[in-house]
Amino acid sequence: MSELVPGGNLPLPGGAVAVRVPGPFDVSALITDDGGKVRGDTDFVFYNQPSAPGARLHGDTLTVDPPGLRSGATRVTVVVSPADPTTPLGRLPAPTLHVSGAGGRPLARFAPPRPRHETVLLLAEIYRRGDVWKLRALGQGYADGLAGLARDFGVDVMDDTPVAPAPPAPPAPPAPPAPPAPAASFPTHPAPPAPSSDSPDPDGFIGLVNSARATGGSPPVTLDTRLAAAARAHASAMAAAGRLGTESPDGVSVYQRVTATGYAYLTVGEHLVSGPRTPAEFLAYCLRTEQPRRTLHDRAFTHAGLGHVTDGRSGDTYWTALWARPLGPTDLTRTAAEVVDLTNRERARAGLRPLAVDPLLATAAQAYSADMAARAFYSHTSPEGTQPWDRAAAAGSTRRSIGENIACGQRSPAEVVEGWMNSPGHRANILKPDFTHIGIGFAGGGPAGTYWTQLFGA
Repeated sequence: MSELVPGGNLPLPGGAVAVRVPGPFDVSALITDDGGKVRGDTDFVFYNQPSAPGARLHGDTLTVDPPGLRSGATRVTVVVSPADPTTPLGRLPAPTLHVSGAGGRPLARFAPPRPRHETVLLLAEIYRRGDVWKLRALGQGYADGLAGLARDFGVDVMDDTPVAPAPPAPPAPPAPPAPPAPAASFPTHPAPPAPSSDSPDPDGFIGLVNSARATGGSPPVTLDTRLAAAARAHASAMAAAGRLGTESPDGVSVYQRVTATGYAYLTVGEHLVSGPRTPAEFLAYCLRTEQPRRTLHDRAFTHAGLGHVTDGRSGDTYWTALWARPLGPTDLTRTAAEVVDLTNRERARAGLRPLAVDPLLATAAQAYSADMAARAFYSHTSPEGTQPWDRAAAAGSTRRSIGENIACGQRSPAEVVEGWMNSPGHRANILKPDFTHIGIGFAGGGPAGTYWTQLFGA
């Protein structure tokens, strides 16, 4: 294992690497080209947007798969900031970077000089030099906060503080897109029919999976032919490109392949692996490390599908396993109620009155989440330029003050509310005393897999 000093670098092995910073810190990453600028807001990976092509944040660990990064990306800058934004870095233990490769093998460690008045630290960068990816230790302090840093990298950072003026021209609270549907508050999708018990499983995959799930105390899953078709399509795309990634070079994500088969999901997970030769080897690989093992054992999943394709040029076999739970007729209502309940618990802890559900705000929020998923964008401003108060008004709301939180990639109500509470601007919306009503939106699909909206009103 290498001990790095500021400016030190080392070549990285092929495949994904994990970057971990333990302690009271938030880890984030900016994905850029050679010019040092992001292509869009989705190139900023942080607690409230934990995934992008080739990068995923889970807790204190950022996993980067360089070949899986979006087209044109040549650099991933790893950033650390205090988990409590009111605490300067200088009052916390010095952050230490731990880098590991396949199977958790330690590659490098970097302990930068202790920060003083800085609020953000550029800790390291993963960058491409020719055909080789390398890691460089930085340790560069930054005094303008995470939002200021993001702006300098070209991220469109919007003020999450809700606005009060009534239409037509209020100041901007964080805004979502998509004209709201004039239908009911939570349009439901029929649950996918359960696959028949005699669904073919030529690889014996489901038997192996359910045996492994049983050892972890999880109920069995059923093979779904639509998930299997999506898995085969994605494995084929990865084999054609010669690299792993949740999004293939044609711009289609694995989640979009799932929804294209007609499978509407409440929650979804995936394993993308190359190398194993048989389903048994693939399963052993997934059980070897904590995060893949947690996905395989997740009790929320009821269906699974497997696809594998061998690249004729290299001989490597590319595997995609998909795990999902279908979206039933009552799931949107139940999921929204869970988000409202968790939000009101946070307000109760702050001594604030609970928010009541407003069907008109719910209509606008649900339509916006569905639009982000369907048109594969993530922004507070829709492609047509609408703002949150525009969408609320179009749904029939006459509330004088509107605010909005959005998030993507989180796989449960608890995860999304925790992410919002860990973000100062979103937390301010949740804990704003003036707000009295709320509407929730949730949709699966798109590049991120899940899209969430909170629309507040007073």
